[in-house]
Amino acid sequence: MSDEAYSYLLAGEPIAIAYSGFREGQHPDRGNGAVNPSRAEILEDLQILVAHDLRLIRLYDTGENALVTLELIREHALPIKVLQGIWLNAEISNHEGCPWLDEPIPEEELAANVLRNQDEIQRGIDLARQFADIVVAVNVGNEALVSWNDHMVPVERVIAYVRQVKAAIEQPVTVADNYEWWAEDGAALAVEVDFLGVHTYPVWEGKPIEEGLSYTIENIERVRNALPGHPIAILEAGWATVAEEFPAQANVANQVRYLRELTEWARAKQMTVFIFEAFDEPWKGDPSRPLGAEKHWGMFNVDRTPKYPIDQAIAPPKD
Repeated sequence: MSDEAYSYLLAGEPIAIAYSGFREGQHPDRGNGAVNPSRAEILEDLQILVAHDLRLIRLYDTGENALVTLELIREHALPIKVLQGIWLNAEISNHEGCPWLDEPIPEEELAANVLRNQDEIQRGIDLARQFADIVVAVNVGNEALVSWNDHMVPVERVIAYVRQVKAAIEQPVTVADNYEWWAEDGAALAVEVDFLGVHTYPVWEGKPIEEGLSYTIENIERVRNALPGHPIAILEAGWATVAEEFPAQANVANQVRYLRELTEWARAKQMTVFIFEAFDEPWKGDPSRPLGAEKHWGMFNVDRTPKYPIDQAIAPPKD
């Protein structure tokens, strides 16, 4: 099989982007209700992305924001396609594997999550059907399998969810997880999905910018070697611009370099790569640590101003 045969090109777009619309003071439901962006704010976001020729976006769940985003794309005839996410909550407690889970998740919460996940699966199916002209693929679960996550779902349950979604929609179905999980544990799931959704973050693993792209390629090759014959798309890859966890490497210049090299490679390979992410998300992580990396992966600041001329970081198509 040729090298290109392993590369999955979604909607004809090698360059795509992860999108979340939360702005300063907004956040998803963390137990006290959500503060969501308005329709006007989401429309502004989508118009910003179109203006920078970013026409394939990833959404992470089926909530109100996802529905509004899909509605606005249709209402305004925006040239945007969507990888629709289905978020899976914890069905087993990974308190022994997750560094920030200090105690076991109560059994009653896990049981309730099973019901929530089933509802989320059905909403994902409904959105894929209702917006079949916009939703080009569906992703079931985000980092719910890797050993350090706080929302772990057994792989056999993820497989069951994938089968349920595949039986109900026409679009391709995938699962997003860390490259290492796919390479070491992904064989049973790989045969169920239409393509492998891989995450790769060299800077989180202590790699300097000089090794950013080469380590990303090494991660993808590891998955390819472990799971030959299965096409791959990168569903998250990025470089933080601020991070107290790795301050020497987190800056605008390094993000520009990494994304430029990554997008040149994606175009050459004709593999879809989702840049993580469009806009900074200050709601993430520890509120007492404003310099935490989780908050600073955007190409745009939270106020929607670009951190640099965006065309510096996105390789143009070759003639």
